[in-house]
Order: sequence, then C-alpha cells, then structure tokens
Amino acid sequence: MKRKKRTSLAAALSCLLLVLAGCGGQAAGGSEGNPAAGAAADNGGAKAPRDVKLVLDWSPNTNHTGLYVAKELGYFKEEGLNVDIVLPGSGGAEAMVASGEAPFGVSVQENVTQSRTQGVPLVSIAAVIQHNTSGFAAPAGKNIKSPKDFEGKTYGGWGSPVEEAVMKSIMDLEGADVGKVKFLNIGDADYFTAVKRDIDFAWIFYAWTGIEAELRGEPLDMLYVKDYSDKLDYYTPVIVTNEKTIANDPELVKSFMRAVSKGYNYAADHPDEAAQILLKAVPELDHDLVVASQKWLSPKYRDDAARWGEQKKEVWQNYSDWMHERGLLEKPLDVGAAFTNDFLPAE
Repeated sequence: MKRKKRTSLAAALSCLLLVLAGCGGQAAGGSEGNPAAGAAADNGGAKAPRDVKLVLDWSPNTNHTGLYVAKELGYFKEEGLNVDIVLPGSGGAEAMVASGEAPFGVSVQENVTQSRTQGVPLVSIAAVIQHNTSGFAAPAGKNIKSPKDFEGKTYGGWGSPVEEAVMKSIMDLEGADVGKVKFLNIGDADYFTAVKRDIDFAWIFYAWTGIEAELRGEPLDMLYVKDYSDKLDYYTPVIVTNEKTIANDPELVKSFMRAVSKGYNYAADHPDEAAQILLKAVPELDHDLVVASQKWLSPKYRDDAARWGEQKKEVWQNYSDWMHERGLLEKPLDVGAAFTNDFLPAE
C-alpha cells in the first residue's frame, strides 16, 4: 500500500494529548460517543442497528478488503452494527480513535507504539497481516541488490526518523555507511514518477506498489526489512480501538471483531470474490491492480498464525525494544497494554 501518513504524527500526538486532557478522553462507542447510541428499540421490540464509525489509515486498498467484505456480506449487520468506513482526517486515524471521534481504526504497530509511550490510549486488537510486507525498493536498473548498495544513492521518503534508523540498522549489518545516502523528502509523490526523476529507491509495501510494478512491466529489486532483522518483522497494519471503548463497551468490541474476523477470513479464502467486493465499494480503484494485489496478499492475512488477527507479545517487544534502543521512543513500551487478542473470536 502507499506509505502511511506519518510526517505529522508527532505534531498530531501533541495536539491529541491536549484534547484528551481537556475532555477527559471522550468515550468512543458510536454516535456522540454514547455506548447506547443506535440501540433504541423500535416498535416491534427489536434493536435498531448501531451506528459505528471505522476510520482507515489511508485511501482504500487491499489491506482493507476484509472490512469492506464484512460490510458488503452483512457480517456487521448480523452483529447489529451499521458501520461507516471513512478516510482519516488531517490528524490521522490514531487521533480520531484515541479522542473518541471513531471507536475503531486502522493503524500500524509503529504508530501505536509511539502513541502509547506519549500517553495516547490506543490499543491494537488485531493484526491485519502476520508479517511485514514492506521494504526498500528500486527499479532493477538502479543496481541496488543489497543495503550496501544504498551508499551514494538518493532515497525518497516522508521525513520520519524511523526511516534512517531502519536503513542504518540493516546497512550496519554489511558494514555500510548510512551517512553516504542522500535523503529527499518526497511526501506523497508517486513512486514511479519519483524514481524516474528524483530518487533511486524508496520504502514501499510490495502488495500494492510492488504488484503495480509487475503489472507495468517495471521489475524491482525489493529488500524486505524483515529479512534483515526479526525486530523489523512488526505488524503493519493493525486494527485499533481505545482504552475507554474497551472498558466501557467490551461487547461492542467483541461484536465488531467477530464481523471483521469473518471478513478477513473470507478474503483469505476467496481472493477473487473479495477483490470484486472492494472494487464495488471503491470503483475508482484500478481493477487489474486490485485483483492482482488481492491474490498476492490474501494468503498473508493468516499466514502461519493459528487464526486471523493473532498478535504475539515478542513481536511487540522486539520492535519497541529496537525503537527505544535507537532513541525513537521517550521511554520503554508497556507491551502488555499496547495490544490484546481478547476480542478475537475463537477459531
């Protein structure tokens, strides 16, 4: 998928802390943050569907297919939920979920980790994909076959300290010098345009940009960061909620996750049908890219996990330790509070 919107994360977290301090951390549970919203009985005694907002981390793509499947196939409706899938505001999905504007969202382990060490009460409740599918990618003609080859090249990124830290981490393994890499902030610029004009390589998710390169007939050299360190095999993306929703309305979280789990299990087992559901919901997406991306990504939703969404403590511990060792965190992460598997349905 495209890189997540991370350039303003630190500023967004600072603003969010002020909001949380001012409102006491508004509960997120539906309309107006009221846990009972949408649950009023109708004339027949049945409960009306409960309105719930779900905020994405970025524009819709195959990371999100299970969510659209759950909506289209009625899995949310079966749980009494009317889910509105929305795009993130300027502060990002993390700010919307933590402040109570939306009870659920899509994030990444990196952002949850940074948020929690700054007092923002996000909690990861499921891993969308079991292993990190991101890495540094360059057109084959750039001759970047290993981290050593980054030397003397121009990297296009989004201006996060994590980028240089990851690059240094894997370059150090080969005795290479990250100081010899030129960093250029390209923001949300198109990868294919940028590598032809301004840069030599960038950090991508293969399931989207890599698959697009295949369809374009433009081969890439892809260096997956997880291949160089277990500590870099973190969860990206994850489904998140906030502490108040968990404390005040655990049944909402359980019902939401039952539907989401069914959606991703369906997408894992039926990639072609799932791709068509995503295209129906977001028709402006490229048809061939969605179909090919879904075929590549669907097996990776569950991968080697016992069930979809399962998260391991060591994955959270390893990555947060790595971030803290490199000065990317103000303090160590309380790993046990950052994620939970408690709301995943038993398989």
